Amino acid sequence: MDMRKRITLELRNRSPAEIAELVVDNSRSADGEVEGLTDEFTELEFLSMVNVGLSSLAKLPPLPKLRKLELSDNNLSGSLETLSEKCPNLTYLNLSGNKIKELSNVEALQNLKSLQSLDLFNCEITSLEDYRESVFELLPQVTYLDGFDQEDNEAPDSEADDEDEDGEDGAGPTGDYDEEDDEEDEEDGSEGGEVGLSFHVNRGDQEDDDDEDDYAEEEEEEDQAAVQGQKRKRDVDDEGEDDDDEEDD
Repeated sequence: MDMRKRITLELRNRSPAEIAELVVDNSRSADGEVEGLTDEFTELEFLSMVNVGLSSLAKLPPLPKLRKLELSDNNLSGSLETLSEKCPNLTYLNLSGNKIKELSNVEALQNLKSLQSLDLFNCEITSLEDYRESVFELLPQVTYLDGFDQEDNEAPDSEADDEDEDGEDGAGPTGDYDEEDDEEDEEDGSEGGEVGLSFHVNRGDQEDDDDEDDYAEEEEEEDQAAVQGQKRKRDVDDEGEDDDDEEDD
């Protein structure tokens, strides 16, 4: 699909002034120039034109709010001075996989005062002796070259940072964890209910046994009392008979 048609499809019936991000990767430029992009894209902040066959940026329109520009895997070897003229607020520029061979090719980027990250990976310029030191010296405003600063510290992943700030990475696991906890609590509650029930049943049985034991003891005491009463009665009767015998004598 050619670039012009791709841009039309990406608009999706919106006006160019409504677009903040535009990706036309793998579309084709018929003559190696930017096509279908106009100065009406006044709000564009991110533009990706990866592997579209660009050999020149001469027809790039003014994009005053553009911050990030992806131009990897094209045929660019120069004309980078256009970037400082048309996109003065660039902070990130990816030129990896292009035909940039000499430091003079990137010298034009000196006027991009806000440029913080530059990627020249897989360009012939990277084979030059003292390549990194030379680029950092030529472009002092650049903090990260090919993803690393001058002390070989890796550039932060802005997308990962955005996800962390939004809380999207943590939301899923946290939600799952809470659900598992709830399930465990429910299981514990169920087990607790069964234990409580059996406890009450056992306790009830025990109380019944205690009642039976108390009842048995009471019966035993009553039986003993009855026996003692009968014994006393016999003793009294026996005493009465003895007295009668003495009177007869």
